Amino acid sequence: MLLLSLVSFAGYLIGGLPFGYWTGRLWGVDIRRQGSGNVGATNVFRVLGPFPGLMVLVADAGKGIAAAFLAQSLAPDLAPWSASLAGLAAVVGHTWPWALGFRGGKGVATAAGVALFLMPGVIAASVAVMGLTALVTRYVSLGSLLGAATAALMVTIIPTPLPHRIFVGLAVTLIYVRHIPNIRRLLAGRELRVGGARR
Repeated sequence: MLLLSLVSFAGYLIGGLPFGYWTGRLWGVDIRRQGSGNVGATNVFRVLGPFPGLMVLVADAGKGIAAAFLAQSLAPDLAPWSASLAGLAAVVGHTWPWALGFRGGKGVATAAGVALFLMPGVIAASVAVMGLTALVTRYVSLGSLLGAATAALMVTIIPTPLPHRIFVGLAVTLIYVRHIPNIRRLLAGRELRVGGARR
């Protein structure tokens, strides 16, 4: 239990690294005061452009990979619980980061990074649905929601270790809770599209 607690705490610290905020500062912008105010890759893309947005996407996903990899390396005898718990802690860290007064992003990229490490097949299907939805509708939020739902569906179809299923269930729940404002705007027809003007 002590080792699981330690790797989970390390996962939280890794997840709390605010790459979106730091990238904005490199461009001379406080990303929290621009666009949607979110520190995730979508808002960085919207405010600063594709290259900074891609940088943050890779970095945020990398946090999830790093947390799960570190936990599995430090506690191999406790895997897959160690990697799943540390990965979930990284998603929580991204959402409520210690470095930004516990006001962070929505956890999609970091959760995807964890899932990429734990379940490559699941995340491949999830990312495909997310990307296609975002491409067709230009709603990244809708793509994120459907991609998360796809991951939840996939772990019920594909034989998956219990800790991984628990990770997906809790991460998807958190993603949906964090997207409640987006869901309301989608239903009201007021959600901001990628490349669209704010209404």
